[in-house]
Amino acid sequence: MSDHNHMHADPEAALARAERVCRERGARFTSQRRRVYELIVCAGEPVTAYELLHRMGGDGGHPAPPTVYRALDFLQAHGLVHRLASQSRFVACDHPETGAHGGVFLVCDRCGRALEWQDERVARAVARSAREAGFELGDEVLPEVEGTCGDCRRG
Repeated sequence: MSDHNHMHADPEAALARAERVCRERGARFTSQRRRVYELIVCAGEPVTAYELLHRMGGDGGHPAPPTVYRALDFLQAHGLVHRLASQSRFVACDHPETGAHGGVFLVCDRCGRALEWQDERVARAVARSAREAGFELGDEVLPEVEGTCGDCRRG
């Protein structure tokens, strides 16, 4: 799925965009938050908090789990990453500057990579169905759909 997420093609551009988004929102993009975001972007696939912790330990430091979780909370709050609930993994947002997150994650059941597919019609349909069922949606609603990506089907 290497072609599925344009942010992973250029990590420096993704980092610059994240820094700009934080600056515009008056949020502090600390070195710790930047490193966690960089690890997520460079992973090229959804990662767990403990995978991030392990990778940060490879930098020569010994960060505590709360450090990673606080960074993840910040990154989620500012729309820079999403949590895939079904896997308890994190993935970089393809378009953090918009603030609109009304799509679906297409998650490959073979390689585990996730594509953030934006379609406001899906978001409206989910919201309408929830309202009709008397259900109140949380802040971020990105349904996950499992299947097999084109790379895995071909390969």
